[in-house]
Amino acid sequence: MPVPIELIWAFIGLLLTIGGAFFPAFVTTPIGFWDNRGFQAYSLGVNYQIGAVLLVGCMGGKNAAALSQIAYIILGLTLWPVFSQGGGIGYIKEPAFGYLLGFIPGAWVCGWMAFKVASRLESIAFSCLCGLFTIHAIGLTYLVLSHLLVLATRTTSLFEQILKYSVYPLPGQLAVVCAIALLSFVLRRVMFY
Repeated sequence: MPVPIELIWAFIGLLLTIGGAFFPAFVTTPIGFWDNRGFQAYSLGVNYQIGAVLLVGCMGGKNAAALSQIAYIILGLTLWPVFSQGGGIGYIKEPAFGYLLGFIPGAWVCGWMAFKVASRLESIAFSCLCGLFTIHAIGLTYLVLSHLLVLATRTTSLFEQILKYSVYPLPGQLAVVCAIALLSFVLRRVMFY
């Protein structure tokens, strides 16, 4: 992919990642299943941030995806409150910071795999899953290391933090991965990728 296109996708990925942190993900009941209450939306318990990370990987490739997440981390560690719970250098002590660090290799892995094989829905979904599991692997590693090195304030146990940051959000994140894989597949067909 040409460098100017990668830079455009990196900028789009940065904006989507910032915006995705503040928009919760919902699913709705299909039209045929509406009852007397009509349109119903149900929260997935996650936001669209991971979806944005994976979307830029599927659309812009590995370099654009990693660059957008590096820019996001740098913005968040400065005084810009772009993370979902604020920002600043003190955010390093937050247990969720490892998952944010995982955005960089997760986006890179997703982008690398998305352009490695032919653009099929299955291969795009697999690249998104690999990116998601890379994010969780880095996040879990950071949780364990911060617990062992006492970097984070210990208000909850390690097991409770693993449940909070990896186990409970995983079903919602998998639903977002499905949506992003389908969206990426359609966009790549429309944009002749």
